[in-house]
Parts: sequence; C-alpha cells; structure tokens
Amino acid sequence: MSPALVFDCDGVLADTERDGHLPAFNRTFEEAGLPIHWSEQEYGHLLAIGGGKERLASVFTPLFVETAHLPTDPDEQRDLIARWHKAKTAHYTELVAAGVMPGRPGIARIVAEASAAGWLLAVASTSAEASVRAVLEHAVGAERAAEFAVFAGDVVPAKKPAPDIYLLALRELGVGPDEVIVVEDSANGLRAALGAGLRTVVTVSSYTAGEDFTGASLVVSSLGDLPDEPATVLTNPHGLVVDGEVTVSHLEHLLTTP
Repeated sequence: MSPALVFDCDGVLADTERDGHLPAFNRTFEEAGLPIHWSEQEYGHLLAIGGGKERLASVFTPLFVETAHLPTDPDEQRDLIARWHKAKTAHYTELVAAGVMPGRPGIARIVAEASAAGWLLAVASTSAEASVRAVLEHAVGAERAAEFAVFAGDVVPAKKPAPDIYLLALRELGVGPDEVIVVEDSANGLRAALGAGLRTVVTVSSYTAGEDFTGASLVVSSLGDLPDEPATVLTNPHGLVVDGEVTVSHLEHLLTTP
C-alpha cells in the first residue's frame, strides 16, 4: 500500500489565519451590524477553539445576546451562525483568490515529490471544505489539487484536538497509522494526529511558534525552499539531516522509526 501524506490546511498550506480568516470574520461582523472586531491578539486566543462555526458560537454570551438583541433560542442561534459562517467563507475565498496568502515554503515542492513517489495525498482540516479547496488550489495548483482527498469542516462531530478527522482519513484512505505522515502547525493539530497514532511533522506558523509540540517527529520553521527560504530545524528527536529542505526521503525515514 502506498504511504499517505496528510496536511492540515490553515497555517500549513498557507499562513491563513492572520491575513485570511481574521479579516473575513471581521468583515462578516461589520456586514451583520455587530459591534465586534477581533484583534490579532484576541483571535490568537480563539484559535484554541477548533472550527469557524465554533468560534462564532463563542460570541453568544448572555450579556452580548441581550445587548446585541440576538436570538436566545438555540435553534435560531445555530441558523444565524450558519448564515454568518457562509458569509465568512465567501469573504475568505475572495481573499485567497486575490493572492494575499501564498503557499508556505516547501508545500508545492514536497507535494510534487510525494506525488512522483506514489504517495497518497490528503488534507484534514476543521475549516469549511470550500475554504480548504480554495487554499489547496492556490498553494499547489488546480491540477495537483485534484490528486488530493479532502476531509474538512463538519465531516466529524468532534474537531481537533480530538483525533476524529484523522481517524476518518485513515478509514477513507485505506491506510494504517504506520503508513501516514501528517504535517501540522498547531498544538491542537498535533494532539489530534498523535491521538490517531500518526507521526507528525510540525511547521510552526505565525500564531503557533510558542506552543508545546512534545511528541512531534520533527519541528521546523517551514518545509523549506532553497535557496531563498530555507527550513530551520527547531526540534529533531530522530536526528534527521535537514539541509534547508524537508524532503520525501526524510518522511520515508520517519515512517521506519518507532
């Protein structure tokens, strides 16, 4: 069976949170007439909540519901969140199409390498599928993106750090845990992958550099593109020799380590 390379989306394929999701949320709040504008710092804290709908749900505090004249009925709240999230996704995909979030260093390169070596390719993300596919196509091109299986949004009931999305990916791809390498950028994502028994490479992003990545097989600044954007190794428990780029050979080596 071919091994599988499974990417998270936000912060991995592109550094999307600061320049994509955050302004898309704030545009949605403005259009809805809500007195909310998340700062970069506030949004950094909200990233501990997996999923955009779940972050939107966090605004429904009793005081805010009363002062903003929002519905108190849970079903009406869910409907409103769904409408906000649809609008937010539209804003986000517009930003992706405008090219404000280029693919992170090494993504297009390692995807091409893995494809040539016969690896299965997938994305496993808590973001909406439309958002994920937009970023994926922008990061690797439409032709290469068509090779990917995409597991995204509400396909599982429990989002990261629960392992559900990765357990689903294992079942759908038809691979075992020892045949998979995951690329994540956050502690929540790492916990999800480790919970599914998966070896994980972490490429830290602008919001996650200070998080705890205990258990990762490798932690780097990025996957790297030489000569202009080399990868810096941050944690290397298996002693890999990484000369500026994480390659498929490194991933193959990780699959053979306990």
